[in-house]
Amino acid sequence: MSARIYQRAKSAMQSGKARTDEWVLEFEQSEARKADPLMGWTGSGDTQAQVSLNFPSKDAAKAYAEKYGIVARVHATPPKSLKLQAYADNFR
Repeated sequence: MSARIYQRAKSAMQSGKARTDEWVLEFEQSEARKADPLMGWTGSGDTQAQVSLNFPSKDAAKAYAEKYGIVARVHATPPKSLKLQAYADNFR
């Protein structure tokens, strides 16, 4: 069972910083998705892919993974860069 640990990113529709300090542990899919022959929906029998656990810190997520024997990869958070722009720049 493998998982990935990452810090939640801010969505494009979000101006605040709510829930961006949380760390998420998500399990990777163990079997491929396939189309249902009757309805055509895609799905799989893997229920672990639906599980998402939130933690207050990266260390807490890593400790949980070690405690339960989960092989977890930690994805580093990309550096945040601000693009400072004035409204007058739209008319130059």
